[in-house]
Formats: sequence, structure tokens, C-alpha cells
Amino acid sequence: MPFVYTILALGILALIWGVMIERNLFTVVREELPILPAGSKPIRVLHISDLHLAPWQKRKLAWISKLSKLEPDLVIDTGDNLGHRDAIRPALSALDSLLGTKGVFVNGSNDYHAPELRNPLSYLNKPSSPSHNEVLPTARMTDVFEAKGWLNLNNNAGSLTVTGTRIGFLGLDDPHDELAWYATLDAQASNLGKQDLIIGVAHAPYLKVINEFGSRGADLVFAGHTHGGQVCLPKFGAIITNCDLPAKDAKGLSRQNVNGKNVWLNVCAGLGTSIFAPIRLFCRPEVRLLTLVSAG
Repeated sequence: MPFVYTILALGILALIWGVMIERNLFTVVREELPILPAGSKPIRVLHISDLHLAPWQKRKLAWISKLSKLEPDLVIDTGDNLGHRDAIRPALSALDSLLGTKGVFVNGSNDYHAPELRNPLSYLNKPSSPSHNEVLPTARMTDVFEAKGWLNLNNNAGSLTVTGTRIGFLGLDDPHDELAWYATLDAQASNLGKQDLIIGVAHAPYLKVINEFGSRGADLVFAGHTHGGQVCLPKFGAIITNCDLPAKDAKGLSRQNVNGKNVWLNVCAGLGTSIFAPIRLFCRPEVRLLTLVSAG
């Protein structure tokens, strides 16, 4: 019996830690990737994702509002900024200082629909199924993003010159909610023309997404959605990814093989959780500052 009590006590302590402490330990993960053409100037890319903002999350909102101090050259937002029906105004306020920086974005399902209560254990069996009721006025947020100069990559391509490097972007709307129009990618790639680097951007890193981007010239893919597993095991890592991406690649940089070509994947574990499952365990909330440097 003492052993049972010990296990129960550890479980309670882990729950308290994950709910009350770790989910608020916001961090910036810094990495470097040699991928630019020889002689290129470095590009500091701030990757934000899965903020899942709610109006009462003052600590998180204040932390996000200071991210411009990182002085990124480019912001990539891979969606699920919203986590509550009334989150658009606070989200725009928190992100305002970043909107003056060159940026691109795609949406996640939570940017389109208010969150709903679900059984968290169901995620252990398979990825969650699209099932939504309350539709959000998403355009109130995305219109501001676009007005400030961020490129809307939801099933669209775009290009930017950042520190002298021409970057082409291929984009898909949320694959998890079956909003990705893969049929647009050939035209997207064709319209980009010659670029120094091609980046694919989508909310959910399904293997099909990575393969479709890589098959059309993407060197690097940015995504979120996984929450890094959200509840992980010590030394083992993520248990699930809520898609078909292997758990070992749930966050951070990994190499993916696409028709014999190495495509880099950068997955951000995000800053938030569903308001109905407010826990992070062995998976600190994060944004990623990825510095792209010359490969030569």
C-alpha cells in the first residue's frame, strides 16, 4: 500500500506542476540552421504557434508583447492564435509590436472556431476529428495581419526579401481540419519563380503536407499543432502528435526524406493549451528563434 500512496502522491504533484507552474514557464528556444546560399546574411526567424489565447491570460499576453525585443528579421505564425471566442482583440494587442516586422501566417482550426470540451484521453487512440459549432469572426484578426504587411499563406504563395535573401513561401490552410487545398500547390510553385530559399508553411505537420511541399521545391517547412506532445514522459518525450508525424519529431528541427531529398521540418510546440486541458508536463511552452545561416 505505501507504494500505491507514493505513486498517487507523485501523480498529484505532477498534475499540480503541469497545471499551475510548467504551462506558464514560457521560453524562447534558439537554434541555428545552415541552409542559406553561400555569402548570405543570417536571418533571425521567430516562429510562433498555438498561442491559444484567452482574455484572462494576462501573463502570457504580456510575455508575447515583449517578443519584438528579440529583433527578428521575419515572423512565421503557424496558427491557433485564438483559444476563446473573445480572444481576437487581446491577441492583436499582444502581437502588435511584431506586426511591424516582415511576416507570414496561416490559420489553425482554433482561429476559425471557439474551443469545445473534449475527452483528452481520446487523443491517445487517434488524431482528433474536425467537429465544430461556434464560428469565429476570423477576418477581424487576419485583416489586421494583412493590413500590417504579413502575407496570408492560407492556400496561397508569397515572397519576401529578407536581409537580401529572396524567400518564396508555399502555404496551406489547416490540414487537420481538411482545409488544405493541395491542388493549388503546383500553381503556387510556378508563380514563385526563382528564389534563394523556399519555405512551406502550414499549421499541422502531416506527412502528406511535408511531402507535398518538398515535392515542389521546399527546403524547409514550418508547422505547429502538436504542442510538442503537451504531456510528455521524462527522457522519452512526446506520446502523441495529434497527426501522423512520428512522436520523435513532435517539436524542434528534424530531417524528413521526400523522394530522396532532405527537407528540414521546424515544429514549434507553442505557448498554449486548450482552455479545457490547461496542462503542460515535461513540455515547456515555447516560441522558436531559428537563425538561418549560410551553408557555404
